[in-house]
Amino acid sequence: MSTSVKRLFGRSLTLDRGGRRVLRDLSFEAVAGSALVVTGANGAGKSTLLRLIAGLLRPISGELGLDGGDPELTVPQQCHYFGHMDALKPQLSVEENLGFWREFSGTADATVFEALDRVGLARLATLPAAYLSAGQRRRLAFSRLLVTKRPVWLLDEPTSALDAASEARLLEIVGEHLGDGGLVVAATHLALPFERMDSLRLGPSVVEAA
Repeated sequence: MSTSVKRLFGRSLTLDRGGRRVLRDLSFEAVAGSALVVTGANGAGKSTLLRLIAGLLRPISGELGLDGGDPELTVPQQCHYFGHMDALKPQLSVEENLGFWREFSGTADATVFEALDRVGLARLATLPAAYLSAGQRRRLAFSRLLVTKRPVWLLDEPTSALDAASEARLLEIVGEHLGDGGLVVAATHLALPFERMDSLRLGPSVVEAA
């Protein structure tokens, strides 16, 4: 899949969850080669926004669009969503889990071994996922982004449960994606050291771009 995206944008997006208005008339823009970092207090709508872009939630009103990319695919079909759930089968091995997602996601880009090596899990390829630590599970979940190329990465608290070395490795990979012209939207409570970065701050009742 091509990474020749130019811009991801939302216009006047409004969304309710559980009878509460989480996003109200939200507009934003994320450009290729730069990370849009979404911040705000718990409950402000950070995860909701990523899930909306990924196609897991539908807004009441507004428009979501992508300039560039593959015109035959929807916005969600051109996104990788890295959320809080690792989506692993504990009885399957590390390589079997990643192999499943490599086939499920469509046209493969990297091999399973290459992706596992990038996240530091190649030596654990035959280990059942049930025996992985929380940080290792996060790294295995993240490796799904490496086996199938998609231009937009949606990262929800991407450094959660990672030690310093694993966090540095993950952020290096994300930086390479941006350097290749990819696009990243990341929800986080922590500062992320990306070279090119824009910010979007969400509030409990007011949503504002920074």
